[in-house]
Amino acid sequence: MKALVYHGPGIKAWEEVADPVIIDDTDAIVRVEVTTICGSDLHIMKGDVPAVTDGRILGHEAVGTVTAIGAAARRVKVGDRVLVSCITACGTCSYCRDGHAGQCLGGGGWILGHKIDGTQAELVRVPFADLSTYPIPDGVSDEAVLMLADILPTGYEVGVLNGHVRPGDVVAVVGAGPIGLAAIIGSRLYSPTTVIAIDLADSRLDAAKSFGADVTVNNSRDDPLAVVRSLTGGLGADVAIEAVGTAATFELATTLIRPGGHVANIGVHGTSATLHLEDLWIRNVTITTGLVDASSTPTLLRLIGSGQPDAGRLVTHHFQLDEMEHAYDVFADAANSGALKVVLSATSE
Repeated sequence: MKALVYHGPGIKAWEEVADPVIIDDTDAIVRVEVTTICGSDLHIMKGDVPAVTDGRILGHEAVGTVTAIGAAARRVKVGDRVLVSCITACGTCSYCRDGHAGQCLGGGGWILGHKIDGTQAELVRVPFADLSTYPIPDGVSDEAVLMLADILPTGYEVGVLNGHVRPGDVVAVVGAGPIGLAAIIGSRLYSPTTVIAIDLADSRLDAAKSFGADVTVNNSRDDPLAVVRSLTGGLGADVAIEAVGTAATFELATTLIRPGGHVANIGVHGTSATLHLEDLWIRNVTITTGLVDASSTPTLLRLIGSGQPDAGRLVTHHFQLDEMEHAYDVFADAANSGALKVVLSATSE
């Protein structure tokens, strides 16, 4: 088969590799029909995730059809069309049983495209397939379901739930890329009074408006802190969600927060950031970090099955699987291409 293979920082290739095979009795092999590229894949390409080594097939999001199963698989059947989650759950360790599969101790967690070969390929092996895949709801497009492999659960769990967004809150989202937009979508489920999107790109701020941001701030031209304080009587945001993964955006999020507020960091950080405890310690500020657990995926599947949110609108560009290298270039150049999420589809036979 063909797959997108990582060969070190800045080096990748769409190349011939061996087909995956069943290794454990709980495995399934899935023929990939649509997949996508994540911001964390770009961090891998920058060398920010050293656990990813030369020869790794990238990707952790897919919709496809099960072609083979291990002897212990019970729920998943050959021929099923499934969502492959970015998080693999053993289901039996203490973290999985507590709803935190992102920290799985039994061989799961974020392993696809990270510690084992991933989904940017024609076929993928999915461990613990009964607990790490989801049936496709009737009447929902593959593209919409694909958005539930990672970005919507991540924005919702690591941003909205960790940030304790409540009715009437003012929410500041730093970064209006796909994850930031997912956080805006998730925040809207909790009826905040104001959602403020902050970014350097006007195209992404326009997208933020379309997904529910009330106020947008281009911080290459305007002062986000002044805007937030003007909207909150000088207090600051109730919740600040960091959705980029740089020192500057994290530090900005901590300046925007009011006393007693919550800073929820979603971004993948490859370098250190300064934590100004000399300012924060006295203000009762809570700071959370996190890897998605995908525990919200069943809830989000029910929501998109009812038409809310229209997750497919996050997709801006379409490619075939064999255009993977070009798709990476387009996605990485989002400021000029306007890319939010790209979808790569298998060629119909």
